Amino acid sequence: MAKITKEAALLYHSQGKPGKIEVVPTKPHSTQTDLSLAYSPGVAEPCLEIQKNPQDAYLYTDKGNLVAVISNGTAVLGLGDIGALSGKPVMEGKGLLFKIYAGIDVFDIEVDEKDPDKFVEAVKAIAPTFGGINLEDIKAPECFEIERRLKEELDIPVMHDDQHGTAIISSAGLLNALEVAGKKIDEVKIVVNGAGASAVSCTKLYISLGARLENIVMLDSKGVITKTRTDLNEQKRFFATDRTDIHTLAEAIKDADVFLGLSKGNVLTQDMVRSMASNPIVFALANPTPEISYEDAMAARPDVLMATGRSDYPNQINNVIGFPYIFRGALDTQARAINEEMKLAAVRAIAGLAKQPVPDVVNEAYHVNNLTFGPDYFIPKPVDPRLITEVSCAVARAAMESGVARKHIEDWDAYRLRLRELMGYESKMTRQLYDIARRNPQRVVFAEGIHPNMLKAAVEAKSEGICQPILLGNDEAIEKLARQLDISLDGIEIVNLRHPDEAPRRERYARILAEKRAREGVTYEEANDKMFERNYFGMMMVETGEADAFITGLYTKYSNTIKVAKEVIGIRPEYKHFGTMHILNSKKGTFFLADTLINRHPDTETLIDIARLAEYTVRFFNHTPVMAMLSYSNFGADAAGSPVKVHQAVDYMQQHYPELAIDGEMQVNFALNRDIRDVKYPFTRLKGKDVNTLIFPNLSSANSAYQLLQGMDTEAELIGPIQMGLNKPIHFTDFESSVRDIVNITAVAVIDAIVEKKKAGR
Repeated sequence: MAKITKEAALLYHSQGKPGKIEVVPTKPHSTQTDLSLAYSPGVAEPCLEIQKNPQDAYLYTDKGNLVAVISNGTAVLGLGDIGALSGKPVMEGKGLLFKIYAGIDVFDIEVDEKDPDKFVEAVKAIAPTFGGINLEDIKAPECFEIERRLKEELDIPVMHDDQHGTAIISSAGLLNALEVAGKKIDEVKIVVNGAGASAVSCTKLYISLGARLENIVMLDSKGVITKTRTDLNEQKRFFATDRTDIHTLAEAIKDADVFLGLSKGNVLTQDMVRSMASNPIVFALANPTPEISYEDAMAARPDVLMATGRSDYPNQINNVIGFPYIFRGALDTQARAINEEMKLAAVRAIAGLAKQPVPDVVNEAYHVNNLTFGPDYFIPKPVDPRLITEVSCAVARAAMESGVARKHIEDWDAYRLRLRELMGYESKMTRQLYDIARRNPQRVVFAEGIHPNMLKAAVEAKSEGICQPILLGNDEAIEKLARQLDISLDGIEIVNLRHPDEAPRRERYARILAEKRAREGVTYEEANDKMFERNYFGMMMVETGEADAFITGLYTKYSNTIKVAKEVIGIRPEYKHFGTMHILNSKKGTFFLADTLINRHPDTETLIDIARLAEYTVRFFNHTPVMAMLSYSNFGADAAGSPVKVHQAVDYMQQHYPELAIDGEMQVNFALNRDIRDVKYPFTRLKGKDVNTLIFPNLSSANSAYQLLQGMDTEAELIGPIQMGLNKPIHFTDFESSVRDIVNITAVAVIDAIVEKKKAGR
């Protein structure tokens, strides 16, 4: 874990625009009409509707997606009572986490008031603004009374995350750790070191899950909390033990099954861990220094099941696994509260998620290949994209079933899809591609079966139901890799093209290729040698109809793949060139970019083919093409160099395709900004239209553009490269393609194959 210096932290918070969050408009605001609708006089209409029906605030304002993160700064992180204003960076950070993990808007509010009564009154006074309230960094015992009163007196969800967030995540971890250890929650002895807000809430939730109060020993800074002590507040008295034979942590922990630490670093020794029962569970959650280090705990007891609050060790108890998604489910049902049923639903959803196969994005984030449920993985990772659907849905359902929901979700599949789209994990276009492919899955050959990403993509594509995968490669090596990755190859065909049993097929393919290319000097012997190469063999499978589509590119240079595709598959007869396209799904819309991979320095004839192919492909994806052919100059302003080629291509396209919305050459800013384009160039065929298709003058500009857009807009989804113009569905990846990239291309290849069959009448 990289060391965070004071200088780096201060620079992070101060550079550029100070702070970590900002307010962004969600409605048009560039014209006088927009402003009249946004404010006076138009804003009066929703005000009057809300006056008649207060619930309409959820319809006309951001209330239903707005949470207040409120603190008085009396218990900030490990810094203590540093004051409301000093805690503001933490509250902004909490707002950032709400937004990036659950799409929830936040105002952080620092209340300079320590008196619980006055604090409660201040929060109540501003509560109408919000759909929920997240209390943060308020010291015990005041935090208990503040939360209790606000929950009683407000009709929106209120949660003190320091209490309940840690409780929910650690409870999920405890359930799973007990399962791994083979123990029952109602039988284990639990020692809790710490008696603050988090410790009290954690322990109460453990009891709700079945832990027995008489099996729990809690300690504060003065030792074991016993009934003989006279210095206990109400919360501590609840956990006071009858035992008189224990006073210290060392005495309490002997033969214990579970240790929960919410105290300070290095208070749990190796000898104490050795004295615990078999398969001890140690949750050392003091931050940044745990009660015992991971290394010391493992050295003391190799059978220990360990969790910390740190990201650099297995099983991190991190509140971000819970609070964004709990509030998401509560907001989406317009819940009046976050109750015990909703918290328990979150616990079980988080615990259940750790038992499911881990998506590739999580393995990649932690640089591992095979996270599986067990001692080193019994809590989901914070980056797991499934948390928003699993936890939010569970919480929303519990809100409805427990009677606190004012809005009911009827279509759960649609709700899950909306959550994924909200976070950019899935777009409507991607879902449509998968749905179409799933209706008629095709046989897809994956060239590099021994590549981990391609192997995982083939398995995922099969599980999605979008294709019948065929893996090319050494069967023993592929099966070994699958075991290492802990994935099943059930139902997946493996073809070892170099195996002697494949000799008859190689020879048959060679005869077909030699006959097809005889006039180009290809002999049978040469063709037979080529059949030992996966691109030749795989493309011949598609050429002969023994497969429907082919995916390649993770290992092979594009130049070689292009050569093989032209030789084996060939370009569609109505074109002389083929190309590729990338589709960019962004908040500003869907854009089609061509040619991003194949044609390095296209001449006019090539640009015409690229434009024609792009028109066909955009319509293939059920969009109406509005095309701009790009250059560094506008409409003949430069009479030399590459703009001339683009200008000539535009002339041809406009003459031969008079109904097509295409124009150029033009700079990209004019292509994408309709207002300035229409004012400066009112003659354009694109007048009044939003461009969705960009044709670039050369490969360098196209390739740079899509990679730049992908790098700058992390929320945008990029699909491609998508092949345009070959006779059969041959599609390319590139060496940095993720598993999800390959699965997306597979869906496109399947649809391509379906269309080809329909055209051929098959």
